[in-house]
Amino acid sequence: MSGPAGGTAGPRPGVVRAWLLAIRPRTLPLAVVPVIVGSALAYAEHQRFSIVVLIIAMLVALLLQIGANLHNDAADFARGADDPGQRLGPQRATAEGWLQGETVHRVAMVVFAVAFAAGLSLMTIGGWAILALGVVSVLAGLAYSGGPWPISHTCFGELVVWLFFGLVAVGGTWYLQAGAVPGWSALTAGAIVGLPAAAVLVVNNTRDREQDLANGRRTFPVVFGLGASRVEYAVLLLLPLPLSVWLLVEIGGWWWLPILSAPLAARLLSNFNQYPPGPRLNAVLADTARYGLVVGMLLAGALLGRHWA
Repeated sequence: MSGPAGGTAGPRPGVVRAWLLAIRPRTLPLAVVPVIVGSALAYAEHQRFSIVVLIIAMLVALLLQIGANLHNDAADFARGADDPGQRLGPQRATAEGWLQGETVHRVAMVVFAVAFAAGLSLMTIGGWAILALGVVSVLAGLAYSGGPWPISHTCFGELVVWLFFGLVAVGGTWYLQAGAVPGWSALTAGAIVGLPAAAVLVVNNTRDREQDLANGRRTFPVVFGLGASRVEYAVLLLLPLPLSVWLLVEIGGWWWLPILSAPLAARLLSNFNQYPPGPRLNAVLADTARYGLVVGMLLAGALLGRHWA
């Protein structure tokens, strides 16, 4: 699964720069935040925390995201979906000819394999459930842009992002750190973290709506229209605030800390509603990704707040 961040055209980059563009570093915090929140929640509720689990889980999450981004870069080019002369978002390394599609695809498979191998070390803690979670996560990364019915070409992309960047990632980390099946608190924290991640995809798909419509993609803005997309974005952007306050009041913590993200949410919502589909939404997309990082870190800090007081 992947979500681009804003960018502009420029001169041909070197090899290292081309690979960095294909990896899409601006999306990587969205993979790390759920691991941090899941670990913070496990410590806040049960005082259980392993730095080794945190590091390995973060590594696996980063590798899965990198693999998905690389696979998306190669797969979209193979489908003819990333015409460099028509892209509204940042340039794609494969489509621009900076990297060979087959090479990018092979590297993506290697990255997925390394992520899976790294995740196997967590089986000593989480057992077969973690193995199953790893397999499903890799398959989801491949299915997002690949296969006969890519998820990114449907109106279910936001739901899949919310599930894997939220409930699965936070719940899986909680399971590893706390040694227990995720309960309502872990699932709520996962829902909170996953909402801004899904909002990033809303901006991406809204920006590309006219092109997706012409290319036969059935994304949410194509199927339901711009008005529905604006409502969807507002819900995904604003719902983390009351959910965070409710969670923190119930389990204890600095319930007021997540409210600090409200001004950023208001600005993002205003900009998103103001700009029509097109490249002006690139900045909103990048800022929405940063908002997801802010929401997650404020929630993690608020969860640990009662231990710092």
